Amino acid sequence: MQQHFSLAECDVVGFDLDHTLCRYHLPQSARLIYDSFAQYLVTEKGYDEDLLTLAPDSLDFCCKGLVLDIEEGNFLKLAEDGTVLRASHGTKSMTFEEILEIYGRKEWKHFNTVSGMVSRTAKYYLYDNYFDLPGALLCARVVDSLDQHDGQKKYDFWKDMVAAIQHNYKISAFKEDCGMYFPEVKNHPDKYLQRCPESVKKWLKQLKNAGKILLLITSSHSDYCRLLCEHVLGSDFEEYFDILITNTLKPGFFSHTPNQRPFRTLENDEEQEALLSLDKPGWYSQGNAIQLFDLLKKMTGRLDPKVVYFGDSMHSDIFPARHYSNWETVFILEELLGDKGIVPAKAESEPLEKKGKYEGDQLKVPYFVSKQWGSFFMDRLPGLENAEETFVPTWSCKCISTYSTIAIPSLEAIADLPLDYRFTRFSSNNSATAGYYPSPPRALLPSEDSAMMK
Repeated sequence: MQQHFSLAECDVVGFDLDHTLCRYHLPQSARLIYDSFAQYLVTEKGYDEDLLTLAPDSLDFCCKGLVLDIEEGNFLKLAEDGTVLRASHGTKSMTFEEILEIYGRKEWKHFNTVSGMVSRTAKYYLYDNYFDLPGALLCARVVDSLDQHDGQKKYDFWKDMVAAIQHNYKISAFKEDCGMYFPEVKNHPDKYLQRCPESVKKWLKQLKNAGKILLLITSSHSDYCRLLCEHVLGSDFEEYFDILITNTLKPGFFSHTPNQRPFRTLENDEEQEALLSLDKPGWYSQGNAIQLFDLLKKMTGRLDPKVVYFGDSMHSDIFPARHYSNWETVFILEELLGDKGIVPAKAESEPLEKKGKYEGDQLKVPYFVSKQWGSFFMDRLPGLENAEETFVPTWSCKCISTYSTIAIPSLEAIADLPLDYRFTRFSSNNSATAGYYPSPPRALLPSEDSAMMK
């Protein structure tokens, strides 16, 4: 595979919506998501009312890449080989000795299925996006509460947590003003949503003018998608895209066959009958990547059009688009903003008011780097008391270089570049840090290891 990647070489450019094209004010949205789940557990399922109050710094617990070991009530941070680097029981961090006693220095028992991206089972849950993360804190606090009151050893709260998620995010919730989440975002969009920077809108138009086909592929339902897009892009948002597909239920959109997941048309946000094939551009619901690709072949006149897809979830966007569809993938990783080593590319040549556009973001965000969990990218192996400290990449970090073409902190980071800019891609031939733009996280640079982890 070639060393470089360029948007100019792509025929089709696809985007996820939430946390990709539409960025949120994370502290506010995290609190809303936490409250919406907690409210349901307390009022509908009889959980402790203490769950409704939140200490200001408690969102520090939220860290992408954590796995909840449901039966044990433990949260785990995994190394690339599946060993446990850090763990907590509920919100309480476990010592290296406790980790070694419970998990040893061997591959975690469910690592095989986790690394196959099977992220939802009755045994564990993988937290890999900002919609999920506040639920990790809530589950940890539920474990604390159950320990305090019931002294439980095995935990049975997960079905209630699933019910809380379904209640707040179900398809009809937006229309029915059901739950806490959708009504609140509807009533106060500015509080939760960041408007799309002009540079990104200009870049989307530039892509279209260069003859690229633009796709929006989101798991959000059409009514919520419309609210988000009108707010962040403007009332003319449909003009940016050739094809919009909502309620895609990713990763199923990529992994399912046309029979399992046909496309549907929409009328007034209601899904209509299943389509046998996809014949023309437009706005659709559900669907599958196979029939979409057939339409893209027709639209481009190419047997094998080159597609790139931008997304923020390893499990729902990046892995399936690469694994099932063999698309190029650009991973939107806001954690790169929390790395103090990052500077905008070509900072020297930019006017002063544009300098440091990432540093400003960093101050407003509570959990790019969690004090409790440390770096998203690297950590030290537990229990090596007298030996020299050994640092290893996390499993999350390994996934990035395995399944992403490149990783960037936001669309804004590349919007000012020419379309034929040549990015160095992740590949086994390049260094482990090659695919990060504008620069790799400091935790991955050798001289920084010990400083970053303490």
